[in-house]
Amino acid sequence: MGGKPLPLPVWDRKAGKLLEEFMEDHPATYDSHPRRSFTQWLESRRLYDWLVAAYQNSRWSTRNIEPFISKHKIDMMEFKPVIYRSFAEFFGREFRPGVRTFPTAPGEMGAFSEARYFAWAKLRPEQIFPVKGCSLNAGAILGGEELAKPFLGGPVILARLAPVDYHHNHYPDDGTTFHAASIGGALWTVNWHALQNQDDILFRNHRQINILNTRHFGQLAFVEIGAMSVGRIQQVHPYDKPFSRGNEKSVFKFGGSAVVLFGEPGSWQPSEDLLDNTANGMETLVRLGDIIGRSTTLLGA
Repeated sequence: MGGKPLPLPVWDRKAGKLLEEFMEDHPATYDSHPRRSFTQWLESRRLYDWLVAAYQNSRWSTRNIEPFISKHKIDMMEFKPVIYRSFAEFFGREFRPGVRTFPTAPGEMGAFSEARYFAWAKLRPEQIFPVKGCSLNAGAILGGEELAKPFLGGPVILARLAPVDYHHNHYPDDGTTFHAASIGGALWTVNWHALQNQDDILFRNHRQINILNTRHFGQLAFVEIGAMSVGRIQQVHPYDKPFSRGNEKSVFKFGGSAVVLFGEPGSWQPSEDLLDNTANGMETLVRLGDIIGRSTTLLGA
């Protein structure tokens, strides 16, 4: 039985309106029953990911760039003027300097990715939306209960990047990397319809796990999760070097993907509109650097 691709309700914060998101040229990204779809099963395999990468890095793939820009109304004036030698190079396009900025107030957390956000002040065992509580279980996602201990009962953010997005991730604050690991294997889609029908996706998919010690938000668990056709998560900033707010951290290589951010209890609070929209079953489309949370100890900063 094939899984039925379904549009996703997304509140566009900048435009102030509700969208129904669906990319006809990437229907498997919106599949609602990933185990039941042969296409999803095939596209979640590493071999498929390698084959897609081989084509998308070839010069023949450049023919797909202009139709993609036109179809999805991408404003190329926001990006550095570059001659792309493959669709993969276009997919990894970079913003022009100054197009996106991070908050200057110490207690304001800027969006680490340009993406669709869910947020919770605290995950509860009885929670069923958008996924059963176990699907956002810190121990399962981080790969160990010891790593998860500082984050139990703390705030959580789940950011989903669509294939049309800018696919670079940035640090939300100044700090250092305390721990780095890479685990997992398959590459299932990460939309919430799929998570409801296969609740272990976020701790089966390939992911990079970093524990960050930050200046204003305490310890953060920053988990980059590969998804449909994204088997390569490239770390840009060296783990052994301190980072500053807004520095580029990593880049996803082609397809859809996600980031989960865990915080310590009492350290910071997600923005009210993210919490409200999540409670109403909607993701919130947020631009890179826009405010997604505030420190509970620096609210007046």
